[in-house]
This record gives sequence, C-alpha cells and structure tokens, in this order.
Amino acid sequence: MAEEIVLVDLFDRETGYGEKLKVHRERKLHRAFSLFVTDEAGNLLLQKRAEGKYHSGGLWTNACCSHQPRGETLEEAVVRRTREELGIEVVPKELFSFLYFRDFGDLAEYELDHVFLAVYRGNRGDIHPDAGEIGDLQWIRPGDLKLRLEEEPSIFTAWFLTAAPVVLRMLMQGEKQC
Repeated sequence: MAEEIVLVDLFDRETGYGEKLKVHRERKLHRAFSLFVTDEAGNLLLQKRAEGKYHSGGLWTNACCSHQPRGETLEEAVVRRTREELGIEVVPKELFSFLYFRDFGDLAEYELDHVFLAVYRGNRGDIHPDAGEIGDLQWIRPGDLKLRLEEEPSIFTAWFLTAAPVVLRMLMQGEKQC
C-alpha cells in the first residue's frame, strides 16, 4: 500500500491524507520535516541526496528530511526516518516551521516544513546511510557552511536554502552565549 502523508492548511491544521507521489503531482500542501544534526563540537551533518531520488537528487541538504505519514506524530516520524536513513537514534527538538513551494515540472514540493535539531553524541563510524536515500555524508563547521551557501547555492536543495540560514544564526548565537 502506498504511503499516505498528512495534508494541512496554511495554519498547519490537518485537512486529510493523500498518497505521497500523488500529493506532489497535484501540488497539495502537506506537512514535512527537516532535521538538522550537530555533533557535540557544533559541526553539522549534511547529506547529499541519492542521484535516483524523485527530485533534488545529487543536491546537499540537512541530515534527514521527510513527511509525516498517517498514523504517526511528527516527532515519531522524525525519529523513525532518522533511524531508517542514517541508522542513528536522535532526540529531536523543534525549532520553527516555514512554508515553501518549488515546482519540478511533473511534480512540486508544497510543504509546511517543521525544522528540528538534534545533537548526535555517538561515534561517526556508527552512522550507516541508506544508499537509496543518501549518496554521501559530510560534517561541516557552521562558518564553512555559511560560506558555501553564499558561494554555491545551486548545490543545495530549495528547502535547505531557506532553513539553513535560520538554523545557522541560532547555532552561532548559541555559541556566543556559551
């Protein structure tokens, strides 16, 4: 059976459910999440989407991103997908949400994207990416990511270009307070 995801209105109220690819083809607003993962030193984990993804293949983005399926809370979906895509356990904290739309021709992303942050305290060697989802991983310092976003925006996903500057600002302000 095809995965059904949560449809929402502009105020993030559930309005129903729809099959994932059909929702994207019909450009319906739905709930999604983007998880940013840092290590204890504050480096961010980026993933390069697998080339075969149905959109944005080969682009860099946050550690894990997906949709809330029917029958799961948003937090449960974040934890489960992170386990499936990276093989790690996280305790996510929601930071903010935003609305975005990006047309890819035969389908589109029209999402109310909830942004989460988690600190990974494990060994980097214990991260086992799902090759069907992830082509590569990279740890990067916040300042280096800021420069790459300014100099090479075309290598990143559309949602990452919106979410990352806000997350970076939060992380960098937090570092100053420590």
